[in-house]
Amino acid sequence: MNQNCLLIAGASAAGKTASLRDITNPAGVLYLNCEAGKQLPFPSKFKQKIITNPLTVFEYFDAVENQPNCHTIVIDTLTYLMDMFESVFVINATNTMQAWGEYAQYFKKLMQHYVANSTKNVIFLAHTINQINENTADMETFVKVKGSTMNTGVESYFNSVLASKKVPLSTLEGQKSKYLTITDLETELGFKYVYQTSLTRKTCHERIRGPMGMWSPKEIYIDNNVQLVLNKFKTYYGTP
Repeated sequence: MNQNCLLIAGASAAGKTASLRDITNPAGVLYLNCEAGKQLPFPSKFKQKIITNPLTVFEYFDAVENQPNCHTIVIDTLTYLMDMFESVFVINATNTMQAWGEYAQYFKKLMQHYVANSTKNVIFLAHTINQINENTADMETFVKVKGSTMNTGVESYFNSVLASKKVPLSTLEGQKSKYLTITDLETELGFKYVYQTSLTRKTCHERIRGPMGMWSPKEIYIDNNVQLVLNKFKTYYGTP
């Protein structure tokens, strides 16, 4: 399994894409844009590709695997990628049952073959929704897809799932670490865009997860800077 695989999930405008801005050596990033018309919110040297057919994602994984100058693949977003598969291959299919089966197999093939065998950092961004669980009547926050894939939960395919959020500074009191800095502007605004790395009492309905011991109790909230996370992976797994 690719240890440097990450899911960054959050609501719209929660800072998911902006958190990519400080990736080291941006020219080595393959950015697969699955949201037609969406522009990066910062100047970038990423190698950007617009995805209009989900199957081309496989081709890009194959194309860069032996390119040493490419170190990271970003898919923005997994939510729109799966919606695209539905639009292109399911809605107008003559056999919709078969098409939904192919929808599920597409995601499995992406994760179990292409992502698992990739030697690159692989970063997925995804949108979350809040929904009542009909069985427990509890509120849940998760990445919504369709069919059997939703029953399994896309988060189950990842060792690391971070929540990208905009939180008030009062929530960050007591969270002092080298991974969290509060700027003067954030102090003035009264909030900060962060990653949440692990669950709390108030967020037990979310699907945040990470390897045991990777983040300390003082690192529940960190700067929304994905390079910090990639650096943490290297330290935790002992990879070069």
